[in-house]
Amino acid sequence: MRDQTEYNVRAVERALQILNSFDDSNPERGISEISEAIGLHKATTHRILTTMLNMGFIERTADGQKYRLGIQMIDLGFKVLRRMDLRRESVPFMKKFIDEWDEAIDLSVFQDKQVLYVEVLQSHQTLTIAAAVGQRLPVHCTSTGKLFLAYASEKDLQAILRTPLQAYTKNTVVSPEKLLEELAHIREKGYAFDHEEYEEGIRAVAAPIRNYTGVVIAAISVPAPVRRMSDERMAQISKTLCEYADTISRRLGWNGSVTM
Repeated sequence: MRDQTEYNVRAVERALQILNSFDDSNPERGISEISEAIGLHKATTHRILTTMLNMGFIERTADGQKYRLGIQMIDLGFKVLRRMDLRRESVPFMKKFIDEWDEAIDLSVFQDKQVLYVEVLQSHQTLTIAAAVGQRLPVHCTSTGKLFLAYASEKDLQAILRTPLQAYTKNTVVSPEKLLEELAHIREKGYAFDHEEYEEGIRAVAAPIRNYTGVVIAAISVPAPVRRMSDERMAQISKTLCEYADTISRRLGWNGSVTM
């Protein structure tokens, strides 16, 4: 088997070595210290540091003589932690939901103006919904997507509304005005429905998951064939889903207050 390090990109490897040279014992370092620590020429070290400085991964100390890890590193670390915590806290309740309702359930986030599945658990039903981790869906016609839009920033919302809303079925809402009305109702109810708007024969319900600041960071949703998703059952499922979403949110540090 070939050594995987053969495929390393040298410039990337050096940049990561520089980042790893900062630790609790050496939170701030000058160019000479860094180049000596990783065995790299000072000129090369300076070029890489300048690139990472421009991108926010490295910053200068107040006197301008040394470097330290930048704010972008904190943001990157929190993204990883949030995603790990999100899945770890959500999956047990997703499994519990399946035990109670025997319907598939998924966990998703809002990324690049789309719904992104980060976890999908199937039920024991013969007829199930084809969904997979990594799959992306549009936001204007799915229960999860509309939920994200309901709590999205004005900038993200307008970015979606400026583009033509594609009709996937006869039930897809393609009018920005009507969609805005529905988003207002979603904020009032605290959950969202999809009545065959993305795929004919499929209805879905989604509930929001919030972080410790009250911001919606993810959602759990339940799609199912229309024959198994009557209005009455949909209402019952939405109640359970909201309870679990709130519980997951509290386990992520949410105190019950809502941030729009």
